[in-house]
Amino acid sequence: MFKWLKKKATPRVEEFDIVAPIKGQIVSLAEVPDPAFSTKAMGDGIAIHPSEGKVTAPFTGKVVHVMEKSKHALILEHECGVQVLIHVGINTVSLKGQGFNPYVQTGDNVKAGQLLMEFDMDSIQQAELSLITPVIVPDGQEMISHVEILQDSSVSPDAPVLRVHLKG
Repeated sequence: MFKWLKKKATPRVEEFDIVAPIKGQIVSLAEVPDPAFSTKAMGDGIAIHPSEGKVTAPFTGKVVHVMEKSKHALILEHECGVQVLIHVGINTVSLKGQGFNPYVQTGDNVKAGQLLMEFDMDSIQQAELSLITPVIVPDGQEMISHVEILQDSSVSPDAPVLRVHLKG
């Protein structure tokens, strides 16, 4: 095979940072009013009490799932294969999509910082639901060694909040 025809290998990632997908105040998963998140049954991560109703991509990657009917959550995949769940509010599936405006759909490639979704904070609060938004690295992903929490206060979408360490 000719040298110039060889495909360049993708550099192996040992870790990567996840920036805050929403501006707001970081809260511990233990404070999330839903045991699926507070007990880390779904995975590790942080939660954000939003100060504005916008979700941006926390890294460059691909949208692997948007909750089609409820529009309240999405799953992104980093180029190394790790998936991250962004779940806007608690029990917001009950709103059946009302107040949620996604700008992406399953299969879309996204760039870090790209607007993924807007949500109406007032609609969620008027329905007496929590705005707290878990950002979770779901369990069961074989390539992950551990998840490190980097922030515990106010954040903006350019501040790293989680670091995912991959197995060697």
